[in-house]
Amino acid sequence: MSGNKRIMKEFADIQKDPPPGCIIKLLNEEDMNVWDVVMDGPADSPYTGGKFTVQVTLPKEYPFKPPVLSFRTKVYHPNVTNDERGAMCLGMLKADEWKPPNKIAEVLRLVRAVLAAPQPDDAVESGIAEQFKNDNKSYEKVAKEWTAKYAK
Repeated sequence: MSGNKRIMKEFADIQKDPPPGCIIKLLNEEDMNVWDVVMDGPADSPYTGGKFTVQVTLPKEYPFKPPVLSFRTKVYHPNVTNDERGAMCLGMLKADEWKPPNKIAEVLRLVRAVLAAPQPDDAVESGIAEQFKNDNKSYEKVAKEWTAKYAK
C-alpha cells in the first residue's frame, strides 16, 4: 500500500470522526491518494436531500501542496465548475493559501459550508453567481432540480 504516513493517519482519523454529512472511502484500496467522499447536501439549502460525490486527490507532495477536489456529481452552484472536472473554487485550496497543517476534514467542512452558503463574489460560474445575486428564487429552483436529477 503506497501513501505517506500523514495521509494514512488523516484517513484513519477521518474514519473515526468524519465531518458531518460525509462518508469517506478510498476509491481504490491500493491508492491512499484518491479519496471518494459522499457528502449530504446541507440542510436549509437547495441541495438538501442530495448525495454528492466528491473526489479528493492528494498530490505526492501532500501536505506541502493542496489536495484537488472534484465534484463527480453535477451541481448547480456558483463556486463549482459546470464541466466534467467539477472543480470547486476555495481559497484554502489555492497553492499560495494552502498551509501544510490544514487537514482534509477541515477542507470537507468548508466544502459543505460553501455548498450551504455560496460565495458569488468568488465564483467560477459567473452566470450562476449573477442569478444567485439577482434572481435567487430561480437559482434555488434550478439548484433543486439539478439536485433531484443528479444527486441521488
